[in-house]
Order: sequence, then C-alpha cells, then structure tokens
Amino acid sequence: MKFEMSLIRVLVCFSSSSSSLLVNPRKIQTLGIPQAMSWACKKCTFVNSPSQKSECEICLSPMAPFSSSSSSPPKWSCKACTFLNPYNNASCEVCATRCPVLSLSNLNDLNDATDLDSSVGSVFFPLRPCNKRKANDAVQVLDDDHSSEKASLKPKLFKKATDVSGDENTDSGTASSSFKILSYNVWFREDLELHKRMKAIGDLVQLHSPDVICFQEVTPNIYDIFKQSTWWGVYRSSVSSEIAYSRPYFCMVLSKLPVKSFSNKPFSNSIMGRELCIAEVEAASGNTLVVATSHLESPCPAPPTWDQMYSKERVVQANEAINLLKKHPNVVFGGDMNWDDKHDGPYPLQDGWVDAWSQLRPNEIGWTYDTKSNQMLTGNRTLQKRLDRFICHFRDFKITSVDMVGMEAIPGVLYNKEKKVRKEVKQLVLPVLPSDHYGMLLSIAIK
Repeated sequence: MKFEMSLIRVLVCFSSSSSSLLVNPRKIQTLGIPQAMSWACKKCTFVNSPSQKSECEICLSPMAPFSSSSSSPPKWSCKACTFLNPYNNASCEVCATRCPVLSLSNLNDLNDATDLDSSVGSVFFPLRPCNKRKANDAVQVLDDDHSSEKASLKPKLFKKATDVSGDENTDSGTASSSFKILSYNVWFREDLELHKRMKAIGDLVQLHSPDVICFQEVTPNIYDIFKQSTWWGVYRSSVSSEIAYSRPYFCMVLSKLPVKSFSNKPFSNSIMGRELCIAEVEAASGNTLVVATSHLESPCPAPPTWDQMYSKERVVQANEAINLLKKHPNVVFGGDMNWDDKHDGPYPLQDGWVDAWSQLRPNEIGWTYDTKSNQMLTGNRTLQKRLDRFICHFRDFKITSVDMVGMEAIPGVLYNKEKKVRKEVKQLVLPVLPSDHYGMLLSIAIK
C-alpha cells in the first residue's frame, strides 16, 4: 500500500508538470492489485474483465496462469511514466498513454499456429470489441453556424473537421459531374509493417484521388499516420483526434466535398460495438449525396471456428442500415460487410437498391478477401469471400465503374511468418500488401 501511494504521488506530481500526461484515476485504483486487473486471452486477444476468471468471454479458452518466470509475456515501458505494461495493452494501465507501435507484440507471438488461428484476418483476428454505446446515441453534427443550444444537446462523438493546414479545401470537386468513393478495411494489425502498409494505402489515395473515403479498422496509431500524410489536408474527417484516441479501432469517413453533416448510429444489437457512420455531402448542382460506411458484425457467438461465417447480428444490421438510409434519395453504403452469401443469404436489397459489383461485373467473383491471391496470407486456410461491398440507391446518379485496388505487393517489403505443419515448423518469407482486404473504388456520375 505504501508503494502504491508513493507511486500515485509521483504520478500526480509528474502530471502537474506535464500537460501532455493525463492520469486515469480508475487505472491507479487497480495498480498493484493483480486480482482486479483485466487479462488478455492468448487465443483471440480479447481483453476480459477481472470478473472473467476461468475462461475467455469470447472464445471460451481457459485463462492462462500468471507466471513470474522468464517465460512470462513480454512487456513494454510507457514513455510517459515508465510503467511496465503487458505487451497486448494498447495504452498504459497507469497514465493511459498509448503504446508505441514498435512496442507491440512480435510476429511470432501472433503467428503461433498451435494456439491461434489467424486464418481469416480481420474476420476473426483479432476478435476485440469496440467501445459499446447505447443504440439511441446517434449523433448529428451541426455546422458551425448553428446555435450553441442545438450543438450542445449531446457530446460530440464525431465532429466536422477542417483541413490540417487550416485552409479551406479548394479542390472540392463541386463543378464535376463524376465522383469517386474509396472503401478500405486497412487492417488493424499493427505489428506487420504498419507504416509501410499505411503509406501504400496513402499512395493509392493520391493515385485515385477519391472524393470520399470510407475506412474501417482504423486504430489511433493508424489515425496518426494518416493525419500526418500529405494527402490528409484536402479532406474533412468524421472523427476528431479526441475521439480517435479514445477507441481501440473505428470506422471513419473523409470527404473532399463540402460536408453538410457527419453522424453515427450504433447498431441496436451489436455485441462488438459496431455502428453506421454517415456523411451527408454536397455533390453538384444542389444534389446531396449520403455516403455511409460500417464494419458489420464478425461471426458471433463465440467461440468462432475457422469456417464459421454466419452471424445473425450482421444480417439484422444490414437490414437496419438500409432502413436508416432509404429516406435519402442518393446513397452509397460501402464498407466491410463481412458478408457471406452462402450462409447469410442474399444481401437484403430493397426496391431501388443495387450491389454495385453484381450490377456492373456479374460474371466476376470479386473476392476482396482471398488467402490465395493475397500472398501475404499464405499459410492460412483457404478463405475467399466478397466481404467488402458498395450498396447503392440513386435518384440523380448512376454507377459508372467499380474496381478493386491494393492487390499488388509493396515493392521490396517482406516479412517472416512461422507456420506449423503437423509437428514441423516452417519459416515462410512472404510479401506485404497494404491490407489483408483489397480496397473497393466506386465511380458514379450525375445522370
């Protein structure tokens, strides 16, 4: 107890002399009390509550015994307060400072084929929840000139963002009659060439210059990398830095076009805190375009098996999203739908709604997650699914093209992967692609 009080006094003194350090009292209260600490499942990485003592809440794997031996999991030292944190903590248990990217667990920890099945990338790995919010916490963000009374009705989870440079966007594209929307699950696996992968995604952004971008699985570190990129300055972001740093991962919308509002709607049934993120933008000639994105529910309930795909929550969310968006005349809903036509059934399209890929390229498979063509995923069990989609409903626009992007390996970038085959361990040297998913690029034009 004396040690705890001394450390608390040190932290309080440290925080008073440094405006960049915020001490979380709830973290300090549990300091030095192992029985009150959360624990991370070795199999699925889900962070279980202290009350979950015997087995993981998600995959039901038994809790690994704590050990003080040299074989105990590695730790990382907080750069703010030097506290040694478990390697899979995203932020410091004492002062809540975020973990540096290079301090995350090494590749061998994440590719132990005996204890962890990473066969399906973002679908099952890692299976972590977002922060949960009540289903009625939809937030509509108003323009700056609205009254402060209306703007203060709810805390702002998403806010209208200006360019990083502070200048107004001069390349809004409002005079154009055609527009591009990019959807990309960027993969929140931060130990595998994170900066090079995000730079490759940024290169695709600069190459195609989409008017609106829908990102999924953005982590605070990925958000930082994007924010420091040269292309960021021409976009307005649906997620503020404050909110980005408070969540383990999230979806976001970026827009070059003038933004009328950003909003989000948590799904009523989500176990993983999934939500619908909506941007209402001014396209051209007074036409309003609504662009929405989401990362629909991963397979539930636990424990997931390598070939399990169906999720009743996801099917309900797909219908819920369409019902929320159908009141708008022009809608693009793009994202990681986690959809499996075999088990989930046909995507629930209502009258007037189309699946862009099915409409324009009906004879092409269109797998956006493919463990065979994406050589970065070599060694995983075969999984080939069209998880990512654009679902559209238009009155004033038409679809002109839809393509996959990010299908090429990053030149000169390789990584080592350990694969256990029967009792033999093989070392694979594999290329690195921007993500475990391919991105989707949609082009639309005014009728």
